[in-house]
Amino acid sequence: MNRRRFLQSLAALPTASAWAAATSSPWKLNYMLASAMYGNLSLTEILPEVKKGGATAIELWPKKHGTQREELDAIGHDKFAEMLKEHGVGFGGTTRYDLGPFGLTEEIAVVNKLGGTFIVTGGSGDYKVSPEQLKLNVKGFVEKMKPHAAAAAEKGVEIGIENHINNLIDTPDSLYWLADEIRNLPGIGIALAPYHLPQDTKLLSDLIRHIDKKMTLFYAWEHGMGCMKPMPKDEELQQMPGRGKLDWKPLLQALKDVNFTGPTEVFMHPTPRGIPIMPTLAESTAEIVRAKEHLDSLI
Repeated sequence: MNRRRFLQSLAALPTASAWAAATSSPWKLNYMLASAMYGNLSLTEILPEVKKGGATAIELWPKKHGTQREELDAIGHDKFAEMLKEHGVGFGGTTRYDLGPFGLTEEIAVVNKLGGTFIVTGGSGDYKVSPEQLKLNVKGFVEKMKPHAAAAAEKGVEIGIENHINNLIDTPDSLYWLADEIRNLPGIGIALAPYHLPQDTKLLSDLIRHIDKKMTLFYAWEHGMGCMKPMPKDEELQQMPGRGKLDWKPLLQALKDVNFTGPTEVFMHPTPRGIPIMPTLAESTAEIVRAKEHLDSLI
């Protein structure tokens, strides 16, 4: 077995086994940990928390939300793979808004080498236009993405385009159009963030069903009181399932209806970025567990 295959086998095994188990047992969410939930804490501190939080794998974020993606380069890929093996944790992929959707060539190689399956990024194009022009711009974006998606698919990686405020893929309509344009296009999907959409359970559930098999990743993340300014912690935490007003049951039913077995991340953004979601590591893990148990109780 060559070195690359060895690294992939170390990193991918826990994730692959979890996904396989999901297809042969009653439907459930398959949790992945976003490293940004722990701000700028080190991988040495975070990796032991992955399983405690009910996840089987980790996704790495770069600055300003976290520093774990930069840490991966600093410690080396071999060392990271060994750390994953030590903790029995899989590697899911990375979030790379900083690189943009057209600058992922090297990142695709890194994610593939470590056994990951996705990279999350944003769309690209003018979004301050009429609905008719926006639809054309979404189509144009997908055309530009085709060679990048093909390169990702060749490596077993999917580029997940997140719906994000002030972005080409921002509105429900843009998500519908994107899903239609990529329906039969390997290597590209949608990372769905309910936070950035109207908190309407029917709208969100319908979107989930429409996206269907093109869902790369699902964020268990609601809007609550927002995340763009400092506020008391109990208000900030309303982004987390079970803290805010969003009824998650219809969304979970929609995920079940499409048999979504990809990664689900319990998620929020703290203010300022780069800090753990709670004052301590243990409290951050406990809050993730609380949100997970809330979701699980609704299934």
